Amino acid sequence: MDEYGIDHLVDALIDREGGFVDHPADRGGPTRYGVTEIVARAHGYAGAMRDLPREEAAAIYRRLYWLRPRFDQVAQRAPRVAAELFDTGANMGPAVAATFLQRALTALNRGGKDFADLTPDGRIGPATIAALDRFLDVRGKRGGETVLLRALEALQGERYLCLAEKRPANEAFLYGWLANRIGTVGPQS
Repeated sequence: MDEYGIDHLVDALIDREGGFVDHPADRGGPTRYGVTEIVARAHGYAGAMRDLPREEAAAIYRRLYWLRPRFDQVAQRAPRVAAELFDTGANMGPAVAATFLQRALTALNRGGKDFADLTPDGRIGPATIAALDRFLDVRGKRGGETVLLRALEALQGERYLCLAEKRPANEAFLYGWLANRIGTVGPQS
C-alpha cells in the first residue's frame, strides 16, 4: 500500500499517538491510540479506555475521520492533502480540517478568477471538491498540492499557537503538536 493509503495513514497515526494516556491538562480526558473516551463511547465501545483494541481505534479513524468527512474523495485528487486533512482532523476535528481546506482554496482562487469563494462550513461537498479540482487544473497537480499543503500547515500551526495562548495548560502540548503534526505527510517539493 502506498504511503497515502488509509491503512498506512491509520497505522502511522496510531503509532504516533501511542497507547493509553490520561494527561491532567488534556480536556479530552483518557485516550488510547489518540481516541478520546467520548469518541469511543459514541462509536459503541463500552470497555475501559486502557483496553481499547487497536482494531477498534482503526475502525473509528476510518469511519469518523476519513469516510464521514469525505477525505477519501480528496484523496482521489490530492493524496498528500487528504493525508494532511486526516491527521489534522484526528487532532483538531474533521470539521476544522475541512474548514482549513475551504479557507485555503478560497484564499488561493485569485479573487474568484479561478473558482467561486467557498463557505467555510467544515463540510466537504460538491462545491469544495469542484474548487479543489479547478485549483489543481489551474496550478498543476504536484505544484498545486504542495502549495495547498503549505497553506493547510500554516493554518494548523497558527491554531496550535492560539490554543496555547488562550489556555496556558495547552502549552504542555504545543511542542509535541508542532513537532509531530506539522510536516508529517511526506515530501512536499
